[in-house]
Amino acid sequence: MKPFLPIWILGCLLAFASLGQSPEKTTVSGYVKDAANGEGLIGVSVFIKEKATGVTTNNYGFYSITLPKGKYTAVFTYVGYQRVEREVDLSTQDAKLNLELKEEGVQLQDVVVSTRRDDENVKSVEMSVNKIDIKTIRQMPALLGEVDLVRSIQLLPGVSTVGEGASGFNVRGGDVGQNLILLDEAPVYNSSHLFGFFSVFNPDAVKDVKLVKGGIPANYGGRISSILDVRMKEGNAKKQQIDGGLGLIFSRLTYERPLFKGKGSFIVAGRRSYADILAKPFLSGDLKGAIFNFYDLTAKGNVHFNDKNTVYVSGYFGRDNFGSKEFGFNWGNATLSARWNHVFNNRLFLNLTTYYSRYTYSLGTNNNPRDSFKWDSEIKSGSGKADFTYFLTPNNQLTFGGQYIRYISDPGKAYGVSAGQRTDISLEGRNGDESALYVANEQKIGSGVTLQYGLRYSYFRSLGPGDVIDYTTVVPGDRQEPNLPGRRVEKGVIKDYGNWEPRFSAKVDVGPRASVKVSYNRMAQYLHLLSNTAASSPLDVWTLSSYNIKPEIADQVALGWFQNFKDNAYEFSVEGYYKKMDNQIDYVRRSDLLLNRYLEGDLLYGIGRAYGAEFFVKKNEGDLTGWISYTLSRTERKVNGINNNDWFAARFDKTHNLTAVGIYQLNKRVTLSANFAASSGTPATYPTSRYEFDNIIIGNNDNDSRNGSRIPWYHRLDLAVTVKAKKKLFGKGDAEWVYSIYNVYARKNPFSVFTRQNEDNPLVTEAVRFSVIGSLIPSITYNFKF
Repeated sequence: MKPFLPIWILGCLLAFASLGQSPEKTTVSGYVKDAANGEGLIGVSVFIKEKATGVTTNNYGFYSITLPKGKYTAVFTYVGYQRVEREVDLSTQDAKLNLELKEEGVQLQDVVVSTRRDDENVKSVEMSVNKIDIKTIRQMPALLGEVDLVRSIQLLPGVSTVGEGASGFNVRGGDVGQNLILLDEAPVYNSSHLFGFFSVFNPDAVKDVKLVKGGIPANYGGRISSILDVRMKEGNAKKQQIDGGLGLIFSRLTYERPLFKGKGSFIVAGRRSYADILAKPFLSGDLKGAIFNFYDLTAKGNVHFNDKNTVYVSGYFGRDNFGSKEFGFNWGNATLSARWNHVFNNRLFLNLTTYYSRYTYSLGTNNNPRDSFKWDSEIKSGSGKADFTYFLTPNNQLTFGGQYIRYISDPGKAYGVSAGQRTDISLEGRNGDESALYVANEQKIGSGVTLQYGLRYSYFRSLGPGDVIDYTTVVPGDRQEPNLPGRRVEKGVIKDYGNWEPRFSAKVDVGPRASVKVSYNRMAQYLHLLSNTAASSPLDVWTLSSYNIKPEIADQVALGWFQNFKDNAYEFSVEGYYKKMDNQIDYVRRSDLLLNRYLEGDLLYGIGRAYGAEFFVKKNEGDLTGWISYTLSRTERKVNGINNNDWFAARFDKTHNLTAVGIYQLNKRVTLSANFAASSGTPATYPTSRYEFDNIIIGNNDNDSRNGSRIPWYHRLDLAVTVKAKKKLFGKGDAEWVYSIYNVYARKNPFSVFTRQNEDNPLVTEAVRFSVIGSLIPSITYNFKF
């Protein structure tokens, strides 16, 4: 823990040495909120005309800017909202300026691609960051009419998935478990409902979505690929509001209202599918009484005590259920987070967060006490985190803080009963904790250069009780033999790891509407998702770094050109990146990850690399808005004992990935939209020879190659029409009908291609294309708000 001391001292000195503000300086600060509902607005531009400088509001709508004494004009701008100018008198003392922005009274606001300042993509030091406004997500075609956040970000550059029905997403050469998914700062360990077809995020409760793929700031840590930061709505602080939607297989309902005469608010949102209820009359035999549904509940409340103190509490609970009279399977997430915003003075802001997150799954047989099986598994974590922001000067914004996380991984509480005899096959859980401290500064140099630099130190401990077992490699690439009985550690530290994680980004203006950006970040990951299947599943195992499993490390550099055209109506960017990854986990042949006491003997470790270029063009204004993105990339692994010890393509590698989104405002009532996605096939390994045993044909790979072939290309077109209803629900509010078609030309996109014996002639082997969705899927949804 000694390495923490330099960072903590540095952060404190930089922050508190400046608390004695110069008598020649004064500060204007405050909150910027939405006039319609009282929600804090993230990323509002606050520009001081006389000094040609400015800041943006943070995740809670707070801003602060320190200036020489005098009188100034502050300009507040936010795309989709009316521009506001305010005179600020700082001649004698600091000033508080809270503001509410009104939405622009134009029809086109419904199809704004991004609610942010016009030129943020060029002027901000952020790179490798994508934001999608929830209004835009609502306009896009959706599977079965359900707006989905995760499926939407898969249309962004650098983001992909191995196929339809795959849980999660892949970013710049990272696997699903290398993305840190946050819901109001609490991690979500499985972001999928219905085996990946839908995400756990209810669009009616989502306020802001940000995906960070590179140039990751020092306040984030714990994963090596990306950060998906999802912020929930705070609830309407102005009036009572009800939103909802009725679809073909599920519906949703949201209720929000003010609290304490507008000093607070809350929101509650729920969803449930009912395909099993609709199908119930048609099920018989073994399927009679079958269950297949998912549901979730999202809630958040806040109280604004005064300009210095605001408290937020939010939570999520969701579950998927599948089963019959004989067998049941369910999984789900639960999160709870509480945050306290405190303004110490005009320049020092604190966000104190504590959270609890838990992911569980359970499966087993039902109704037979003499012959049954039961298996429960979970991963849970609790954390406390303090994030300070100190607005040193208009050109320096300092952030520093720390976090402590406690992990408990329980891979299997399981037993089997045969002829009334119970056998316990449970595995011992694992415990660990992670601590981190960080300090960073965003610094403007002149009018055209901005730097963001910082340092994070993370420290992980694998804690007892637990067994420490060494493994011996007999044949590289094959299962390793445990050296038993091993060493028992009842309490204390089994193994610890520490990592310095430097971060750096720079932006240089090369014109009024163009900039060049460069970034570097190192990330460390101590929690690992183990999966030896083609796509992540709810049964995958979360495990902690240990005596044998080292933390995963990634170093990424990126360089990009960003330019806007026609007064910011069009955006263009191109980014190149290279990522080097250490301690990447792979698996021995015929590995067994489930309920395996000697799991670590089935793991292999190697290095990885990912590199590519991302092109992005977006149209922000006019009747037609949307974007086109193209990613050219390569993701490779090198593991001793696999592929003759040479580099091979990762399972989720896609060389080409093209997506297009178009939203067209036909008139005041009708909006048309379309998505198109095309990508090269993912890698696959096929037999190079075969041998027969008792009329059974077994494929064999003679040269030990890995992922040397590829499945066919993937491509899909989706269409949607949104029509605002003339007749309003209960005579008030707003309503709309959404008609959509997923996979318009019924493409049978392959999820995988495998070989098998021909049913008619067992001596013949054949290749079989497996498609999760092989036809078009129409849907209709009725959305309402009043």
